[in-house]
Amino acid sequence: MTIEITNESGVDVDETVLLRLTEHNLAELHVSPDADIAILLVDEGAMEALHVQWMDEPGPTDVLSFPMDELRPGTQEEPTPAGLLGDIVLCPQVAETQALAAKHSTLDELILLTTHGTLHLLGFDHAEPAEEREMFGLQRELIASFRSTERRRRA
Repeated sequence: MTIEITNESGVDVDETVLLRLTEHNLAELHVSPDADIAILLVDEGAMEALHVQWMDEPGPTDVLSFPMDELRPGTQEEPTPAGLLGDIVLCPQVAETQALAAKHSTLDELILLTTHGTLHLLGFDHAEPAEEREMFGLQRELIASFRSTERRRRA
């Protein structure tokens, strides 16, 4: 599995946590170890430009996902085939503002946003209430599972 993380945001981010998170999430979702994903961290100006270009919405946003091969989660018996999952773009400055409002760390917010973006790459959406319940429920499960794994790793 190739996970490429590039930080162009100017903000110091613990990229190793995002790498472990992405490895964890893709394993939990039974994505082929031969799948590729890129995570790009950008500043507010770059994120705003992408937000306007791709979503036709003003201002920077927290996360954008750009799926490539339209891969979907697999199962233990039949993992997702190899392919290019796509790109996740994160804006740490927006994440920091949201983290303050949510009363948790910026890294916690980036964990949430990376998981959210990964689910979008795998075809999940939250436009309809049933889709939102499914996606956000899975997002919570993945984050809780990752935190448990991290606690064991540090013990």
